[in-house]
Amino acid sequence: MNSKPTIHYIPFKDTNYFSDFICDYLAEKPELEAFYHRFPKLENFEAQIKEKSASFKTETRTVLTEVLKLQYKNLNLSDVTSKNIENLHLENTFTITTGHQLNLFTGPLYFLYKIISTINLTKQLKAAYPNYNFVPIYWMASEDHDFEEINYFNFKGKKIQWNSNQTGAVGHFNTEGLDDVFNIISLEFGEGKNAEQLKTWFKEAYLKHHNLADATRYLANELFGEHGLVILDADDRALKRLFIPQMQKEMLEQRAFKTVSETNKKLEALDLKIQVNPREINLFYIKDGLRERIVEMDGVFSVLDTDMSWSKSELLEHLDEEPERFSPNVIMRPLYQEVILPNLCYIGGGGEMIYWLQLKSNFEAQNVTFPMLLLRNSALIKTTKQAEKLESLNISDQDLFLNRHSFINKKVRKISNIDIDFSDQIAHLEAQFKSLYDLAEQTDKSFFGAVKAQEVKQLNGLKHLEKRLLQAQKRKLADQISRCTELQEQLFPNQSLQERNTNFSELYLEFGDQLIPEILKALEPLKGEFLILNLK
Repeated sequence: MNSKPTIHYIPFKDTNYFSDFICDYLAEKPELEAFYHRFPKLENFEAQIKEKSASFKTETRTVLTEVLKLQYKNLNLSDVTSKNIENLHLENTFTITTGHQLNLFTGPLYFLYKIISTINLTKQLKAAYPNYNFVPIYWMASEDHDFEEINYFNFKGKKIQWNSNQTGAVGHFNTEGLDDVFNIISLEFGEGKNAEQLKTWFKEAYLKHHNLADATRYLANELFGEHGLVILDADDRALKRLFIPQMQKEMLEQRAFKTVSETNKKLEALDLKIQVNPREINLFYIKDGLRERIVEMDGVFSVLDTDMSWSKSELLEHLDEEPERFSPNVIMRPLYQEVILPNLCYIGGGGEMIYWLQLKSNFEAQNVTFPMLLLRNSALIKTTKQAEKLESLNISDQDLFLNRHSFINKKVRKISNIDIDFSDQIAHLEAQFKSLYDLAEQTDKSFFGAVKAQEVKQLNGLKHLEKRLLQAQKRKLADQISRCTELQEQLFPNQSLQERNTNFSELYLEFGDQLIPEILKALEPLKGEFLILNLK
């Protein structure tokens, strides 16, 4: 990159891609205050630190550090990541956490934004609170079982997919069959230094590691290890042993079902669409390719669609002997996270923010500190070539966020040498009819209805003519409009945000090793606005 990137921010609400709820949360609307603990502001972290310090156990730090050292034993650790893991022993060390599925080759771009938001927040906190250490954590969703959501990534409009018949927790999936994917991406990435680096990462991650969790850990460490990221796979016997008390309460008292159901009613009263609904028992059972719900009926606990069952005493004994077989679902996973980590803040996307707000009451019932909740950074990245085309076509950043229909109509009106806006004619017509209404009032009120009908007819006629003229100009200016829509499609694939579709490899091919450092410089986790970044 030969010159400094340019940065532009716009409010989330002006993008039209974020829900009213997210915008209300960012605006700190009072009706949502009961559902979160502290809003993520720099000055609020002091109280969060004190509260977490009072409740987090020293023994947990010891177990956590030992587990992380074991999980990293076959990886090259950067000095900063190694120090971060050691610091977790210390009572003045706290974590900032994000979580994500084990998407093939990182999946959409927002995987990077989640992690970079987390890294940057730890740096900002260290500057503000120098007496404490802050460690960025990537929590791998290794126990998830929705393979269809993660078995592909998009590259220049093509879906690169890994097909496998494996079932159960995806972190356990062996990486057989990914050599076929490697052959495909080798052709797609082409030649050159950056292409070779991408191929090397893919090959080392997926062809030299035996399961998806290990492959993802390797790749995330390669991308972010030098920035101190600590990657945690919580699908671990020792860590789950720490969570036994909460799992016991969940199975015997069904606390999450009661507390979250009550919270959901309150959120629905605010017209908020609920993201997840609790089960009576919010735990799965994992074993040999199986991940299935635990259910209870008449005092007998069983694994759905299997012949496994236990009495209450047998279940508790089994939980104590093999805690690794028990897996939290989406309702219980956040609780598990906060039990085993000295965590202050969780960074997630819009959907995650909503379901976290459903959970505060369950944290209170389990006497676990509820973390601060921060919406991850969002960004649109433009290349210099794209930025130059946008300027030559007179397309503003705000224009890009319009839906396709509105975008085309606006561009036609802007570039047409004919005025296609009939607003003045409509206003003139409405003024003429106002005088007719006044006349009807003074003479014969029965004339009023006829005047109204004629006004509607003529206004509709004008609007129809305006629409016809717009369509005619669209045909005449088809080539220019095509260039505009093609550019919008590049930046908003399938009329969706770039970050929800595009894989980092597309940008890495162009910008190479400067890609992640430049994003790190640009993203401000507490700013609360959408970033538009022009990389040069």
